[in-house]
Amino acid sequence: MRRVAWLTDLHLNFVASNKVSAFFDSVEELQVDAVLVGGDISEGPRLPLDLSEMSARVRKPIYFVLGNHDYYKSSIASVRSTVSALCQRMPNLCWLSENGVIELTPRTALIGHDGWGDGLLGSFDEAVMLNDDLQIEELTTFDKYTLFARLRELGQQAADHLEPILSEALQKYTNICMLTHVPPFREACWHEGEIAGDNILPRFACGAVGNVIQELMPAHPEKQLTVLCGHTHSSGNSRIMPNVQVITAGAGYGQPQVQKLFWAP
Repeated sequence: MRRVAWLTDLHLNFVASNKVSAFFDSVEELQVDAVLVGGDISEGPRLPLDLSEMSARVRKPIYFVLGNHDYYKSSIASVRSTVSALCQRMPNLCWLSENGVIELTPRTALIGHDGWGDGLLGSFDEAVMLNDDLQIEELTTFDKYTLFARLRELGQQAADHLEPILSEALQKYTNICMLTHVPPFREACWHEGEIAGDNILPRFACGAVGNVIQELMPAHPEKQLTVLCGHTHSSGNSRIMPNVQVITAGAGYGQPQVQKLFWAP
């Protein structure tokens, strides 16, 4: 068994530098075997600095995905290129969106992808707009139809990455942990303590990833999938099907915390 810490929605750009360092030191002191980070670490221009400090202070394997805020004040293409290069230089950083199945133990595998609110759930016509549409270069448009076409592409990228590696993991492992930023099901998209409404869901749930899970998991009733996600800043625990559980983390700006400590069997 291995002891794992899960963090998400840290939003370190809202935290004083000395407190960021202290937080990373506190994670190192947990004496875990691995750390999972579920996105919204900070913002584009300072993300490499925060990841570098995390790598230096938390001297354990760090498996992470990115959230929408990690692309703020920059572009998706630029941030992805920078993060990919950074992981090549820092061997304890592993961006799951560029990796396949990770063995945590002989029985437990880790997979993941950033995900994206892809407009497949809820009401497209009533959907709220987000700061993403002003802060991320590829999403800056006043044409709602063009915007949602791009969001669907981003959600499908996540699904296309996860489908083959979830299939692979199911062949070998009893337990699979999927780390993502965006909840993949309506039932796991919590907002202010309740399931999000049709105007929230298009930007806060990744229907394409949910479709992959619904297609693959029923054929493997003896296997267990646990999805760890965030994004909504409201916590909840959802049993989607007998062998699929989704844990959605709550969060607050300027209040980074360890969401969960658990043992990977």
